[in-house]
Amino acid sequence: MAFEYPDNLQYTDTHEYLKIDGDIITIGITEFAIDQLGDVVFLELPELGDNVESGEKFGTIESVKAVEDLKSPVDGEVLERNDQLLDAPEQIADDPYGDGWLIRVKADNIDNLDDDDMMTADEYTEQVEGVSD
Repeated sequence: MAFEYPDNLQYTDTHEYLKIDGDIITIGITEFAIDQLGDVVFLELPELGDNVESGEKFGTIESVKAVEDLKSPVDGEVLERNDQLLDAPEQIADDPYGDGWLIRVKADNIDNLDDDDMMTADEYTEQVEGVSD
């Protein structure tokens, strides 16, 4: 199955994506991650105003197969969360890179994004190609 990984996003090895708009970072999970999870049944996200830390858990996503931690790729304050997904978590699969975003964070320091930990769409595709079933 071919998955889409938009070129305007950056990706992490834990399958989160980042859309960077100045110091506002939109975070979600990739189509690959959603496919691996299966049917999503529950989502836990931080409250507005909460601080997230790079590499640390900011929430969980639960499917019929597994419960996985969501990891923040950046330090910052949660400005928005996608409350629609809290009520209907299965909708994350409908449009993961659009309406399926999870949180928006005001990054403490955009320069602290570690390029070594971020991947382009091509790099991410190479990493997950061998893992897909």
